[in-house]
Amino acid sequence: MQQALTGVRVLEFCEFVAGPYCTKLLADLGAEVIKVEKPGVGDEARRRGPFLGHMPHPERSGLFLYLNVNKLGITLNVEDPAGKRIFIELVKQTDVLVEDTRPGTMKALGLGYEFLKAINPRLVMTSISPFGQDGPYSRFKAYHLNVFHSGGEGYLTPAWMGTQYLHRPPLNQGKYVGEYESGVSAAVATLAALYYQRISGAGQHVDVSKQQALIALNPRELACYANEGWMASRATRTLRFGGILPCKDGYIELDLYEEHEWQALITLLGNPEWAKDERFKDRMSRAQHGDELNQLIGEWTRNHTKQEIYHRAQKLGCPIAPYYNVKEVVHSNQMRARGFFIHIEHPESAHAVKCPSTPFRFSQTPARVNRPAPLLGQHNVEIYCHRLGFSKQELVQLRAAGIV
Repeated sequence: MQQALTGVRVLEFCEFVAGPYCTKLLADLGAEVIKVEKPGVGDEARRRGPFLGHMPHPERSGLFLYLNVNKLGITLNVEDPAGKRIFIELVKQTDVLVEDTRPGTMKALGLGYEFLKAINPRLVMTSISPFGQDGPYSRFKAYHLNVFHSGGEGYLTPAWMGTQYLHRPPLNQGKYVGEYESGVSAAVATLAALYYQRISGAGQHVDVSKQQALIALNPRELACYANEGWMASRATRTLRFGGILPCKDGYIELDLYEEHEWQALITLLGNPEWAKDERFKDRMSRAQHGDELNQLIGEWTRNHTKQEIYHRAQKLGCPIAPYYNVKEVVHSNQMRARGFFIHIEHPESAHAVKCPSTPFRFSQTPARVNRPAPLLGQHNVEIYCHRLGFSKQELVQLRAAGIV
């Protein structure tokens, strides 16, 4: 059965998370993705844990294995004139090129969009960078920590947790969330450009700013300041009760806005006498006395499990949700029923590797995992010899010269 992007050819010249996640989404939908890595070094993600068997190894990185399923992998030094010529040959056969080098790097290599467009007018070239291809920050190098905070979310985190956290410094989100969000934005933009290519025959350059991808996730706070001069902060997010509360085996989140939800909570708590206090008579007064109210609610939640609280609250129409840890997510009955976690055979593992599959389903063109992440240079023979016409002897010479 064909997949949604069967027949689409993608060339990936990216490292780490955002770019590889963008192309992973395309590969899961059936696109053929050829990942280009530096000879002998490979993607930076290969050196990031966790590692299979807790043994650091470039072929055992869980991060790399997840981000690069369904891809073909080759090695190529594009800084060498011969490597550059080979890259150009690959571009000629490509629908989409995704790259995440520092702005100006591709042009300095002689591989800028205007040059590549002349070679392949249908080419969609997606460039992912921390701050975009122009502007005063465009040439700045930045890590996830820098880009995440440039989007403003760190200034608002943590929130919903009471006034004891108001004076803590901004926090970084865990595990490269900003990188993944940027990868999703890049994938959506790339698909739109690909659709335009299919109906018009013309390619285009897609400029993705990670900072802007993250800023776009905070429209309410931005709109409040841009139009009213009102500055959102952790304090403004915390002027209320509820939020994250401890329970017997972890945490739950309580989000109440309506009066009937408050009444449902009181019923859940067994109609305590303190609920009649004047401090808690309406929504505004409850928000003003949020810390005191949270302490009283917490005395009850600490004596119950999150599943007990969750299911009892559901029956009452009280909006409470449990916080799941990774163990609970992996063993979730819902995930098992939907077959979300799959097993992939990998040559560096004695057992099939269990990993997440795709977050979407198609009734006619299924997304699926067809192959594990490539070993470094695993598909050099397939691409260089079978597709570009190099002999195996020529490939040996290119490898000896450090070109592949």
